[in-house]
Amino acid sequence: MEILLWLVPSAVVAVLAMLWVAWLGREGRGEVDREQQIERLTRAMEKELPTSRQPRPVRTQDRSTGIAVRPTRAGDASAGRRRAS
Repeated sequence: MEILLWLVPSAVVAVLAMLWVAWLGREGRGEVDREQQIERLTRAMEKELPTSRQPRPVRTQDRSTGIAVRPTRAGDASAGRRRAS
């Protein structure tokens, strides 16, 4: 039983932390009036959402060839230097 005594300090700290959080979260601390909450929610819901300025480009999928190094695309500057071995 003596071997479990090292758990006592951590258990005390855990209990104190739980009590402190329970005290901070008790009802009535920083409560906002219900009418004010409804007004804020209404303003937030009526606000215009930003729209995207330009559509996303369509991404073309590379055809899987089963090779670890894929061939370069046309117009790539390193087209002559890179080879799959």
